Amino acid sequence: MDHIDTIITKSAQETKNVGQKLATAVNESIVLDSKGASIFCLYGELGSGKTTFVQGFSQGLDIPSRLLSPTFIIVRRYHISGKISFLYHIDLYRMKNVLDLESLGLAEIFSDPSAIVLIEWAERLESLLPKKRTDIYFSVISEEEREIEIIKHL
Repeated sequence: MDHIDTIITKSAQETKNVGQKLATAVNESIVLDSKGASIFCLYGELGSGKTTFVQGFSQGLDIPSRLLSPTFIIVRRYHISGKISFLYHIDLYRMKNVLDLESLGLAEIFSDPSAIVLIEWAERLESLLPKKRTDIYFSVISEEEREIEIIKHL
């Protein structure tokens, strides 16, 4: 485990900017890995900034459409031009247990080396969480301020 950074944002726009900067850095430095997708697991209570961060992340990948939370459809896929082919946005908020996840095709998504995967409520994956991933923890400090902690697992 390698601690990368802790960031304090003072507005939703700053939280988006953190996502955008991370996506730009990932896109520029990514090396396609035959072992699978680049996976980012997002943790935090409702309203802590996860979806706002993902919206910024998608902007950093030049995804032209406004990213909507896939709370009810669980998985959304966006096409990206470049080394990375797809961004998968997964929202597990409505999932109650690991058995609910088996039909989502996560194994196939996780094994795609040309994909970036952002998972909101990743703790619901339990033992299905891949070992190689980046964990991003969101905490509410005040009405506008958020703490974002980024931890990379190699």
